[in-house]
Amino acid sequence: IYSQVIDFGSSCYEHQRVYTYIQSRFYRAPEVMMGAKYGMPIDMWSLGCILAELLTGFPLLPGEDEADQMACIIELLGMPPQRLIEQGKRSKNFISSKGLPRYCTATMLPDGTTLLSSGMSRRGKPRGLPGSKSFVTALKGCQDKYFIDFIRRCLEWEPEKRLTPAAALRHAWLRRRLPRPPHDDDPSPAPPANVSIHQPQLQPQPQPHQPPQPHHNHAKRLAQTKCTDK
Repeated sequence: IYSQVIDFGSSCYEHQRVYTYIQSRFYRAPEVMMGAKYGMPIDMWSLGCILAELLTGFPLLPGEDEADQMACIIELLGMPPQRLIEQGKRSKNFISSKGLPRYCTATMLPDGTTLLSSGMSRRGKPRGLPGSKSFVTALKGCQDKYFIDFIRRCLEWEPEKRLTPAAALRHAWLRRRLPRPPHDDDPSPAPPANVSIHQPQLQPQPQPHQPPQPHHNHAKRLAQTKCTDK
């Protein structure tokens, strides 16, 4: 299987963040939606969403709009950390002043406790309470613990806790599929186990045909004979 990365139309360098539209909605990191500081970890969030979709054939977080997108994230990951909420300029669009998700319905009971009820999207899709959906359910019954852990670590709320590209290459889910790296004293990379390399055998090359050389010694003897006869 060969993969090709394409479509860098909305990509930018970290020091040149000039776009108002960052990431497609299904793959958009929460810090982008909340208006907090973002950087390269948003790409690892997108990677986790894409890998999950490649496995199941369905978007992992299919929000109908940005508010519903956040609802899908909270349903899977639970409530965002307070620090992230405080950093986001648009956090109030998703989290109320009481720290409750806006997609849910909050009911105050006589004893002063708050009862939280699940919500729905604009098209009537149910959105469960914070953290009510498991990764196994979200991944359509996937039981691969390494894959689930890989996706879970890509989808950390806090960007600094998210899986980095270097750490991803060392993760057990990828290590069992990637060829083993060469040793330090081996300058050439080892071939994959299922690939055999045949060294070509050198065959002696035929020599080009050469015309017969004149017999110089015989001609020299004839010349000497002529001189003597004179």
